[in-house]
Amino acid sequence: MILLMLMVIIVLVILGLVGGSFVNAFVWRFHENKNWVSGRSECIYCHHQLSSIELIPLLSYIGLGGKCHYCHKHISLQYPLVELFTALVFIVSYIYWPVPIKGVQVLIFILWLVVVIGLVALIIYDIKWMLLPNSIVFSLIAVGLLMAIINLLNAQNKGTMTLNYIEACAISGGIFYVIYVLSKGKWIGGGDVKLGLLLGLLVATPEKAFLLLFLASLIGSIVSVPLMLSGKMKRKTLIPFGPFLIISCFVIELAGSNILHWYMHMLIYR
Repeated sequence: MILLMLMVIIVLVILGLVGGSFVNAFVWRFHENKNWVSGRSECIYCHHQLSSIELIPLLSYIGLGGKCHYCHKHISLQYPLVELFTALVFIVSYIYWPVPIKGVQVLIFILWLVVVIGLVALIIYDIKWMLLPNSIVFSLIAVGLLMAIINLLNAQNKGTMTLNYIEACAISGGIFYVIYVLSKGKWIGGGDVKLGLLLGLLVATPEKAFLLLFLASLIGSIVSVPLMLSGKMKRKTLIPFGPFLIISCFVIELAGSNILHWYMHMLIYR
């Protein structure tokens, strides 16, 4: 069993690094309106097409010393960090998946890994360009709906689960929509509303949806308050909220039930 687990982790590390490499290439090509399916990877500075050996995730960056082989300009740390982060999320997802990964859960887990790649792409895109592209979000919603349908088909109480999905989406997407309308888009963007809908579909229960919003706000405060106190960020400085929501989604998806159980235990025995 331990040997099998180690083998799965090794495979997930490789898949995660490859997935992170795909995210790096996809985000740049998507923003530059290049063909992200058949287009060739190239240096963003000298535009020299990269050879196959220069496309090996993480190892190529290390082997090249973090510099382009042709123009010798420094390659952004974004590339290895995104690859490592994606691999890390893959591994943690496997270790802390809330239910045994067997039967239909194997398919659910595979779809989750696909969603992870898309969410990491949204994190990078939102950080770099303060935008959550509709085509990426809607594609992930389609995958999320497929996961929901599979879960519903295998649920004992389909009515309760359906209601949970509806309430979760209404909470995470609806609250953002109200804020978006009231602020006329000044406090939160329309992309965050659609992202909230997607994440509500993923966390799947109203309790986890509320926890998602709370945790995202908490992480946002932990990041922004020190920056404001140090003068590196002003009160009116716009910061992307999407990454905080997505990081929170990763936490809630894998540990949400445990967090809620701990909280209820604290309330009862305080």
